[in-house]
Amino acid sequence: EPPVKIAARSAQAPASPIRRLIPYSDAAKARGVQVYHLNIGQPDIETPAAMLDSVRNSRLKVVAYAPSQGNLEYREAWVRYYAGHGISLTTDQVMVTTAGSEAITFAMAVTLDPGDEILIPEPLYANYLGFAALLGVHVVPITCRVEDGYHLPPREAFEARITPRTRAILFCNPGNPT
Repeated sequence: EPPVKIAARSAQAPASPIRRLIPYSDAAKARGVQVYHLNIGQPDIETPAAMLDSVRNSRLKVVAYAPSQGNLEYREAWVRYYAGHGISLTTDQVMVTTAGSEAITFAMAVTLDPGDEILIPEPLYANYLGFAALLGVHVVPITCRVEDGYHLPPREAFEARITPRTRAILFCNPGNPT
């Protein structure tokens, strides 16, 4: 049987450096070394008992797909939350995703065409590079320095990197990994 051919774009996407660390940490643990995982956004708080109980005691016969944009009641709760912080939204402006990575990939996909540029402060979440590569988008890093506490550089640093192909600036707060 011939080998499975994968899409060229997948070969261009950089592997996540975080995922490459797992075999090293597993080997260290097997040798009895204490490993502190600072490499992934795994929750470090207990799942609320009420949530676990609702799953255990569910009487659902079918777990159906939710609406693509998310359940209305949930989106209404986010509208109320943001209103409490002085941000006015409607439920049509709120979309629920599985996680932040999915949301960022969707946002890149609907705002950027292949060959477009996106400015991103660095150090940056390594998977931004993979998302951009899969979409044919060029990441233009804006370096934040440890000596400055990783604060954003002045506006002029961003403006100096803008070209006719620049379509977006990705700003995520709090920012992974800083």
